[in-house]
Amino acid sequence: MATLDIEQLLDAPNLPQLIKQAELALRQEARRREDFYAWLKEDVKAEFINGQIVMHSPVKERHWTTVGNIYRLLSLYAIKKKIGRVASEKALIALIRNDYEPDVCFWKQEKAVLFTADQMKLPAPDLVIEVLSKGTAKRDRGVKFTDYAANGIAEYWIVNPGKKTVEQYELDPDLEEYASVGTFSQQEEIESKQVVGFRVSVLALFDEEANITAYEKLFF
Repeated sequence: MATLDIEQLLDAPNLPQLIKQAELALRQEARRREDFYAWLKEDVKAEFINGQIVMHSPVKERHWTTVGNIYRLLSLYAIKKKIGRVASEKALIALIRNDYEPDVCFWKQEKAVLFTADQMKLPAPDLVIEVLSKGTAKRDRGVKFTDYAANGIAEYWIVNPGKKTVEQYELDPDLEEYASVGTFSQQEEIESKQVVGFRVSVLALFDEEANITAYEKLFF
């Protein structure tokens, strides 16, 4: 579809005018983005997507429980192994055009050591994990799926707390698109491609008792 759109654009006789209009729109969008940065506060969860501010509503218990389970295991593992940093929900990642606050994200150590205590805008992570909810599923599978790949985020998990599954994707750097590694059920284990050695039961992402068992397996 993207190739077809480009071909149609190149065939347009008014291409120079369309380019000028697009450049103007992007300049106006850049100003709105700076206004977004000035407006954004620590107690506000919002993203800047294709020129628009997207506010986030409160989530259901199963959503924040899942996010907490994932963050607990991944962050402690990264700290223990000294391999990077993990953030949850309020970390703003600033990509080429858009700004997102993923549910969980991981940066390898070579990126993480450059962070400063007062830094608000963070670079593209190596792994992003989004937990689906009714209000975010379309974006998680749509604009974020495309944008994360276009910005070189090497691994992407889409976690479904309703079905208790995890879709794992790995970036094809030549195509700048994600290829499916697989969809994993709660009876299976999943292993990160970017977080070396991080292999856990999928059930541990949803169930707190299984989360404790996975913690013990990782660290003892």
